[in-house]
Amino acid sequence: MKRRIGILTSGGDCPGLNAAIRGVTRAAYEMFDAEIIGIHDGYRGLIEGDYSLMVRSQFSGILTLGGTILGTARTPFRNMRVIGDDRVDKVAAMKKTYKDLKLDCLVTLGGNGTHKTANLLSEEGLNVIGLPKTIDNDLYGTDFTFGFHTAVDIATDVIDRIHTTAASHGRVMVIEIMGNKAGWLTLYSGVAGGADVILIPEIPYSIDKVAGIVEKRARDNKGFTIIAVAEGAMSKDEAKLKKKEREIRRAAEHYSASAEVARQLTSLVGVEARTVVPGHIQRGGSPSAYDRVLSTQFGVHAAELIRDGHFGVTVALKGNSITHNDLKDVAGVPKLVPEDDQMVTIAKHMGISFGA
Repeated sequence: MKRRIGILTSGGDCPGLNAAIRGVTRAAYEMFDAEIIGIHDGYRGLIEGDYSLMVRSQFSGILTLGGTILGTARTPFRNMRVIGDDRVDKVAAMKKTYKDLKLDCLVTLGGNGTHKTANLLSEEGLNVIGLPKTIDNDLYGTDFTFGFHTAVDIATDVIDRIHTTAASHGRVMVIEIMGNKAGWLTLYSGVAGGADVILIPEIPYSIDKVAGIVEKRARDNKGFTIIAVAEGAMSKDEAKLKKKEREIRRAAEHYSASAEVARQLTSLVGVEARTVVPGHIQRGGSPSAYDRVLSTQFGVHAAELIRDGHFGVTVALKGNSITHNDLKDVAGVPKLVPEDDQMVTIAKHMGISFGA
């Protein structure tokens, strides 16, 4: 029996999307009679009916390719049931496209927002399977998301390169790593890159404690300090504010997390503190070997679920096993770094400060 599968990538891009698309489609072609509909630019394409019938050859040569051959866009979940000036009922439009295409299943590749919309569509009666993608690794129910390890490799390489120039000039270098809500990427790359201080959103910091680390290293004749800062890191004073208040304050004063840390350290300690913001470099380029394998594993498991008629779930890695969770159990549940996380403990035992 032929199965018509719609597939889309939503939210921010990351390495491994094409590898996951390849995993789903090639496994589907091998296991059953499959027809693949590529939906362009995430949920926008599903809303507007922007799609194309794809052929097997389009999924060759994309294992190592960064980005996504389907295109992606952000369509915030909070707006899905809001009818705007265009008078489009987005949920009704997505259901209509699904039915007009006679899809047997929709496969969605994305992060938290993507999974919340996937769960919404599942609750509306569509057959949906999610694949967990994000460099932030903040999706509940899976040990790792694809894209995370590649971003860790990239961020670690940045820290490695900054080490040499920091040592040469005796500077304090403040490196801003992506992660607005969750600090997994900063935590792992900070440990891998040998940072002296790691600042993440989940553990508000005291700038005086950070300044103390810089001063101690100077007394110990260590002429430089490497500080890895998540873009969502906040001081203990900022943590007392509501999220909107923090955003307004930062926008009004035109500062980022790394810029504020560098400015305050320059004032408190009198050192030359420089900021480095690798930004979207962390999301670009070819996926690492680990992410190529993980993306392929996730994609094949999704195809197995389609074959077995098991929908309303998202694929996950737990230990050494590829499995799945019900969408309703994980959608909208962020996975943040616990203060007692083993990696935090390991970092502390290595002498890394969290400024707390």
